Amino acid sequence: MAAFLDALTLQAGYNAALVAIGAALLGFAAGTAGTFLFLRKRALVSDAVAHATLPGVGIAFLVMVALGGEGRSLLGLLVGSAISAWVGLLLVDWIARRTRLAEDAAIGAVLSVFFGFGVVLLTVIQTLDRGRQAGLEDFLLGSTAGMLMQDAQIIAIGGALVVALIWMLRRPMTLVSFDAGYAATMGVDTRRIDLAMMALVMAVTVIGLKLVGLILIVALLIIPAVTARFWTNRVELVLWTAGAIGGLSGFVGAALSASAPDLPTGPIIVLIAAGFFALSLILAPARGVLAAGLAHRRFQARVHRRQGLLALVRGEPIHDPLTLRILRAEGVIRADGVATDKGRALAAKIARDERRWDVARRVHQDTSLTGRYDGLTPIEEVFTADQIADFDARLGPPQPVAG
Repeated sequence: MAAFLDALTLQAGYNAALVAIGAALLGFAAGTAGTFLFLRKRALVSDAVAHATLPGVGIAFLVMVALGGEGRSLLGLLVGSAISAWVGLLLVDWIARRTRLAEDAAIGAVLSVFFGFGVVLLTVIQTLDRGRQAGLEDFLLGSTAGMLMQDAQIIAIGGALVVALIWMLRRPMTLVSFDAGYAATMGVDTRRIDLAMMALVMAVTVIGLKLVGLILIVALLIIPAVTARFWTNRVELVLWTAGAIGGLSGFVGAALSASAPDLPTGPIIVLIAAGFFALSLILAPARGVLAAGLAHRRFQARVHRRQGLLALVRGEPIHDPLTLRILRAEGVIRADGVATDKGRALAAKIARDERRWDVARRVHQDTSLTGRYDGLTPIEEVFTADQIADFDARLGPPQPVAG
């Protein structure tokens, strides 16, 4: 525990601090970049982008070796992966627009072909003398613990540029994400905005390849955005919340890995992000499972209470155990099922409200008001006191409910 706290407070050494800061920066950039792709319902594109980087890594290595270099230049490998990913993106876009195939089919085809080609290239490279020492397999699952200052600088500069571009393009991206047709009528070039979204995701994927690998970077792009969506409906809040969750996942995951060196950093970061997702899935106040369950229980109780009160109005026996339990708990009926004075008053009120709604539907042809009748919404929330007094005048005096 002490080692974990030291890592959290950046007291676990230079390399651990560098990895934690780099992972946090990458997590923040990935969380923000993946938000609009998730809102656009194109999360699978990030998977295609990540897998399409692998051939570029292999080709870049072979080109650098052919030109007389060692082939291990990180910048050269990242440029190769970026070119390869961009070609993959254009192929997905072309197949989806120019053929009868749906986008998910195009993504599946490009993802599998590019990844297969990349694995073949890496296998060939491993047979070369220089290839055995290249460490290109780190691009598959990442090599966070081996992060250098150069890697952290690339992540910091690249991530800052990506976040700045997202901030500048947030309005057209929001329009295209929610209603591409309306955005087109407003003069927004939806295809270019789509390509911009995918290019930003590609940029984060490329700069994060060395840290978490092409397989796990997809999780950092999508999980923070999905998690943030549980907590808010406002796009800008989703954007920054996703960035914060991604950054926190990267920082805590790297700190945990530093305190337990046998644990792989990249997968730990993803598991931390998944933990935030699970907590949000359960505890989020509006969209969480717990909130939905409580809302369902409240709705169920209101329905049973209303049905019980209507049964009292009609003098019908109540047999449903849940209805009896709710009415007894509220003091509407006694233990033997006979209505109390409070129960008779509430029953008379609900019976009169039903008759008021009948009058309202005859008097008001405006369905925006009378259409709100669902049996559970109090009539006082729809009509004013003067309007309800008018309904009462048409109905005559209230009728008592028998006990």
